[in-house]
Amino acid sequence: MMRRFFTAVLLLAACGCSAPDPDAAAVGDTNTAQPTAASAPSAPPAALPFTDKVWVRSDSTELPGVMRVFLSDGTLVMDSCWETYRLAKWRALPDGAVAWEEDGAEIQARVVEASETVLVLRLELVGGATEERYRKAEVPYVCPDMPR
Repeated sequence: MMRRFFTAVLLLAACGCSAPDPDAAAVGDTNTAQPTAASAPSAPPAALPFTDKVWVRSDSTELPGVMRVFLSDGTLVMDSCWETYRLAKWRALPDGAVAWEEDGAEIQARVVEASETVLVLRLELVGGATEERYRKAEVPYVCPDMPR
């Protein structure tokens, strides 16, 4: 079951890596949203060192296996070993921050550290700031057994 899950995540990641078709938005398509200056990324996501990598949370949490994948096409894959995956749009903000929508709220996070193997985010939440540490996932990766 986990093998099928990871295969599905990898397929989703691969599908999101193709270049957009410039002819996809047909003339007269009124449902196509135009980017605004406020939502435009400050740097192309592909230029950021943490994109297109699978990150596994490394700091202590009660529930293991939290994963984040910031795809360079602006898709954020959020998953864990204990809940259903989520796809969200993300964007780069000025001054080394990123933002995405989660449950109807915009989450903003400052990228404190981003290297080939480490990602540290400081999330600005309603209850205050919190820091999340991630490490690059090793392949193969299997979720740890969950207590029953």
